Amino acid sequence: MSTSEPIGRRERKKAATRKAISDVATRMFLERGFDDVSIREVADAADVSPTTVFAHFAQKEALVFDEDDEQRDRLVSAVRERPAGVTVNRALYDFYAAEIALNVEEHGDEVARTFMAFLNETPALREYAARMWLRHEGALADAIADELGLSAPTPEIRVYARFVLQMQTLVSESDDQRASLEAGFAILDGGWSPIESRLAEGLG
Repeated sequence: MSTSEPIGRRERKKAATRKAISDVATRMFLERGFDDVSIREVADAADVSPTTVFAHFAQKEALVFDEDDEQRDRLVSAVRERPAGVTVNRALYDFYAAEIALNVEEHGDEVARTFMAFLNETPALREYAARMWLRHEGALADAIADELGLSAPTPEIRVYARFVLQMQTLVSESDDQRASLEAGFAILDGGWSPIESRLAEGLG
């Protein structure tokens, strides 16, 4: 008889362990500062070994961001699963707005602001977050191209995808995230909308 766990259960346990480690690390970083907490201290507090920490997180900065893959999937889904008649730009604006609202809803406005201030005041984490979002550039560009009926992203799509992802950094660093989001996507829409229409119509 096999004693191996079903794949679904193993994956859920891995995800739970990953989140638990990230939660412990983030709390310690907020209390003492990112540079003043070691991986071993995080492992001890989470009741796991340092090897287990590194099995889930390739580097210390990643401990704060435990939903990298999930964010990529949600980002792509925002494009692929947008309602009929909704432009790509509007779908991505709605995605970012929902992420902001969810963060406040889950943690409260004060905690959300404290966490964002912590990220912005920690250079290593600010730089990691920017790189993390830009890793999704290819997936986003491919999704947009596919939705417009193209076999591959055009230069315009790649530029637009880069600008959209850099908006996350600008919004995160802003004291008024919603205002920055609206301003950024208004500017993007002015440049992107005619390109989206032209590409969708197959005009090249």
